[in-house]
Amino acid sequence: MAEQDFTSSENPRCILLKDVRSALKPDELGVDIATIAIPAAMALTADPIASLIDTAFIGQIGPVELAAVGVAIALFNQISRIAIFPLVSVTTSFVAEEDAMRRAGRLDFEEDDLSSKHSEKKMLIPEKGNSNANSHLLNSMLSFKFYRIPSAFFVLGLGEKMPSLEPEKGLEVGVVSQGKKQIASAPSALIIGGILGILQAVFLITTARPLLSFMGVKYGSEMSTPAEHYLKLRSLGAPAVLLSLAMQGVFRGLKDTKTPLYATVSGDVANIILDPIFIFVLKMGVRGAATAHVISQYLIALILFWRLQAQVDLLSPSLEYLQLGRFIKNGFQLLTRVIAVTFCVTLAASLAARLGSIEMAAFQVCLQVWLASSLLADGLAVAGQAILASAFARKDYNRASATAARVLQLGIVLGLCLAVMLGFGLHFGARIFTQDANVLHLIGVGIPFVALTQPINSMAFVFDGVNFGASDFAYTAYSMVVVAIASITALFFLSSAYGFVGIWIALTFYMSFRAFAGFWRIGTATGPWEFLRS
Repeated sequence: MAEQDFTSSENPRCILLKDVRSALKPDELGVDIATIAIPAAMALTADPIASLIDTAFIGQIGPVELAAVGVAIALFNQISRIAIFPLVSVTTSFVAEEDAMRRAGRLDFEEDDLSSKHSEKKMLIPEKGNSNANSHLLNSMLSFKFYRIPSAFFVLGLGEKMPSLEPEKGLEVGVVSQGKKQIASAPSALIIGGILGILQAVFLITTARPLLSFMGVKYGSEMSTPAEHYLKLRSLGAPAVLLSLAMQGVFRGLKDTKTPLYATVSGDVANIILDPIFIFVLKMGVRGAATAHVISQYLIALILFWRLQAQVDLLSPSLEYLQLGRFIKNGFQLLTRVIAVTFCVTLAASLAARLGSIEMAAFQVCLQVWLASSLLADGLAVAGQAILASAFARKDYNRASATAARVLQLGIVLGLCLAVMLGFGLHFGARIFTQDANVLHLIGVGIPFVALTQPINSMAFVFDGVNFGASDFAYTAYSMVVVAIASITALFFLSSAYGFVGIWIALTFYMSFRAFAGFWRIGTATGPWEFLRS
């Protein structure tokens, strides 16, 4: 749809009220969002739930082990996010854009249409006849040959002759797998994910002790040994984690969130079964919990790879075909953002650890519940990102504005529901994680913060997905740096003044700043949202 097709007299700041009566309506857009969001949310929360079950099993060993593993999990998760978040977010947007163009038959397009503003023009079919005929030819082929030159790909049906170009020296000829989608971002994501996973594993294993010391677990303390053992063993699963998330990004871009759900649930069920066996039967303690988790991650990766290679051609014909440049450029922008996010949450865990093992154990339980419940909103963010990336690629701005409004409205509803559920449920469920009276008391202190911040958290996550769908990676990166500076200042001041409560007040400010930064871009109708001023 052309840009001029979009008309609106509404104030961009009122996008939350756009068609608000249809927020829960099961129309075509609502069904699309639900089809993507519900499996995505279930998959996203499956791993935190598995971590909660790890926490429950480890809590039966003792409060020291619970606190130690809490620090190790916080450290592993936050360092993983440095690599995972840019990789998954960029992959989802790029794959959605490429797939939208492929489905629309846009077989020749300027790379301006993609978020990274490439300099080359891609021609998937030589301009012979009209584009509709070429699109029909491509979609009807079972297999095809390609002729590659440095700046273009020319695709021909088997037996089709190219009138103006014959294979010459320097040109490569190959056969693309039958029935598989050609998504250049898919093999790129796997290559980058594999490399980052190996680097992360090496980094965490070799620097476990100083990193834990930075987190407040000093060498020789009662938490030091179990925390180090858990962190080093769990780090062996880092390559599987990164590869799994890269493949999940591909599936999300293809609007398939059911496959990642099935794979994640299979792996987490294996983790739940193996946990008591390794921890209690084999008497491995925290080592057993880490081992069970690593096995489950490699199982997830194997299932995802098996399903992905059946749908997408993962054997790239050349380095030029890969989208490595796009990933690196946009990935670095999101890397800046995720470092800021990571530092805030990691600093909060470090400040809690410095208060003592009781405070850290309570903080670990509250933080895991806080993140696990908030990630339900990330399912809406994934749906918004995938649909918006496709809409922006087609310049369908009516659908873009309607999608943004709908997922934001659903985010508010979800946040309110979570606030009520956690406000009542966590009071009764805290004993699942520990029987220590002091830890339970502090968990009770943290419950109001965990529950009442859910609407804010939901809005922050959904705004992230909306802006990622618009490929507005630069703004999300730089705005988060500003948010991080304000939040870090609040964390240091409030934790020193009010201890455990001060940390949670600062985290509330942090999520509020994130939500406001996400709203500011759309509310001012700047960047990719300028069309809202039409």
